[in-house]
Parts: sequence; structure tokens; C-alpha cells
Amino acid sequence: MLRKTVLRVKALSSRGGGGGAGNGGSGSAGMGGGGDDSDIPGEPEQKGILIRWQGWQERVAADPSFPYKVFIEQIIGVGAAVVGDMSSRPYWGLYELDFVFSTLVVGSILNFSLMYFLAPTAGAKVLGANLLQKLFSEQTLLAWGAPGGHMFEKGAFSLASRATNLAYKGMVFAIVGFAAGIVGTSLSNGLLAIRQRLDPAFESQNKPPNILLNAGTWATHMGVSSNVRYQLLNGMDMVAQARMSPGTFKVLTSLVRTVNNILGGISFVVLAKVFGVQSSQGDERKDVEKAVAR
Repeated sequence: MLRKTVLRVKALSSRGGGGGAGNGGSGSAGMGGGGDDSDIPGEPEQKGILIRWQGWQERVAADPSFPYKVFIEQIIGVGAAVVGDMSSRPYWGLYELDFVFSTLVVGSILNFSLMYFLAPTAGAKVLGANLLQKLFSEQTLLAWGAPGGHMFEKGAFSLASRATNLAYKGMVFAIVGFAAGIVGTSLSNGLLAIRQRLDPAFESQNKPPNILLNAGTWATHMGVSSNVRYQLLNGMDMVAQARMSPGTFKVLTSLVRTVNNILGGISFVVLAKVFGVQSSQGDERKDVEKAVAR
């Protein structure tokens, strides 16, 4: 009788212990009873949020002014890029508003991505990270003996290692530019298609750009123009921030980033015209006016 009682207690304790181990150890709390299965999908989601938040914290730890820089890029920066974009188009983009809207969408995605991926981090680790996380992590560059954040970082880096940073960041930004270009171009083309269905009498002023070709243009713009400009921008920040008061530095970086985004908007339009992905009636009308003036 005593032996049966002991065996029964062991059996009960092993069942209860499985639930306890699940809650405190492996985290699989839903295995033991009803109503707890919701904890299983919730845990990976919490880990994902923590990983993303950790990436932000690592950037803030390395550069306390990073949140302010992101704010400037998204509010003033995107607006300045659109101004630069419109100023480079005939009649200030009056006949190319669909292209301007695409620039606004893609630029918003790219500006944040560029700031996030270029920023130096403190204490970042890629152990257990997936391929995408390793691609964007500075630890990959550090493992090659190159600067992790930008090519002008302080340290005993050779010219070749700094060039490695420039090339690697260019590749990363080109990938981001291509992805964002697909999203932005697809969105603007899709909105035009919806309007045409709702209003059969509506005629688009311009031929919708080819999605892949326009995305390729964005990839080239990001990998070359944006990469070089933001490398220079981070190098300037490194020097200026150490020599200026916080208030003066914020004013300077705001002005410089505004000018930088205007130049970025202009350079993309020039590149798009060269590649022939954004031909418009505005260009045709301006050509006609020039011919008449002669």
C-alpha cells in the first residue's frame, strides 16, 4: 500500500513538474493544460520586439543624439528630399505628381533605414542571429577588421579596411533601396490603376514607371549617392560633435541634413532621367517651349 502511494505521488509530481519546467525553463507553458496555448506564440513575438528595441538602444548608447537625427531625417529630411525632387522636374513637378508621390513613399522608408543601418552600435552581438541580421550588423564588418559604423570611425584601420566599409554599406543600402523602390513604385502605380478604374475618363499624365527598373534606379542611387553622402555626414558629425555644445551641434546637423536631403532628391531625379525610367509630359512640354523660343 505504501509503495502504491509513493508511486502515485511521483506520478503526480512528474506531471506538475513538467508544467513548472515549461513555465520557468523552456517557456512552453501551453503543454500542460487548457487555455495556456496562447503563451506559446506570444513568446517569440516578445523576443522579436526585444531584439528590435535592443538594436535601437544600442544605437542610442553609441550616439545619444541618434533619436534626434532620426526625427530630423523623417520630418525635415523627407520634406527637403521632396523639395529637391520637385525642383529638378519641369514646372516643379506639376505634371509629375505621381513620380513625386513615389519619391515621398520610398524616401520615408529609405531615410529611416539608412539612418538605422549606418548608425554605430554599442555592445551589439550577432550570436544566434539570422542571415538578415548578420547582413546589417556591424559585427560582420568588425570581423573583417573594418570599421563597423562608418568608414571614418576612429581606430587603427587601414585604407583598405575603410574602403571595405564603404563597399559593404553600399551593398546594404542598394538592397534596401531596391526593396523600398519596389514597394513605393508598386504603391504609386497601384493607386493610379485604382483611379483609372473608378474614373474611366481619367488619363494619367505619365506612363507608369517599370517597377523593377525604377527599383534598380533606387538601388543605384542608394548604393552610390546616398552611401557616399551619409558616410561624409557621419564623419562630419564625429568631428563636430566633439567640438561643439549640444545645442550648436543640433542646429548644425539639422541644416546639413536638410541640404543633404535636397541634394539627394535632385540626384535621384537626374539618375532617373538618365536611366529613362521617369519620362513625363513635363519634359515634352519644356522641350517644345525651348524649340519655340529658338
